[in-house]
Amino acid sequence: MTAWLAWTVRGAAALVLAMSGGCVSLGVGDNAAAHAQLALHDASTVPVDRLPAPLVPALIIQPQPAGALADTQAIAYSRRPHAFAYYQLASWTERPVRQLPRLLQRRLEARGLAGAVGLLGEPLRADWLVSLGIDTLHHDVATPPGSGRVAITVDLFDRRTRTRVARRSFEASLPAADANSAAAAQAMSQAVARVFDDLLPWLETELRRAARAPD
Repeated sequence: MTAWLAWTVRGAAALVLAMSGGCVSLGVGDNAAAHAQLALHDASTVPVDRLPAPLVPALIIQPQPAGALADTQAIAYSRRPHAFAYYQLASWTERPVRQLPRLLQRRLEARGLAGAVGLLGEPLRADWLVSLGIDTLHHDVATPPGSGRVAITVDLFDRRTRTRVARRSFEASLPAADANSAAAAQAMSQAVARVFDDLLPWLETELRRAARAPD
């Protein structure tokens, strides 16, 4: 009787723990049995036109601290607003809070916005800093097959005067081909490309204006 009671208590405790988690690991759709490593990428297929000359000598990208959806290799999905879970059988190859700044770095380098573009912590001296915050990054499956959602906030700082000269938020939602992790990753990568498409002309305009302003 004592052994049965101990087993019952342990089982009940495990059930309560599983139900109390805010982000429960569940699968959506028809995932493969093996665990998949998926890469968040800039899915743009349009060639980037390079500027004839950089606007500034150097620029640094600083990732902002991210929440649970971006500071993890788990891939998040949501069946209803503000309620998130993670795919069981798939994960990102790199945490989005680290990957997204690298993807932006490549896009800015391809555009030739600055003579050199680096990430904070690299040995690069620059007067200009772009701060990148990830507001959301998940597979919205409220209506299957759902869509990949990405929202970011970007700040441009003049490091010489330690002032923020511009700020703007960008978001995109692109349809997923299916309600599974692979399709979710591709839809979110397409949303990243759309966000960057909107971000670049804004950043170029603000950087051009700020760089020409008198000190």
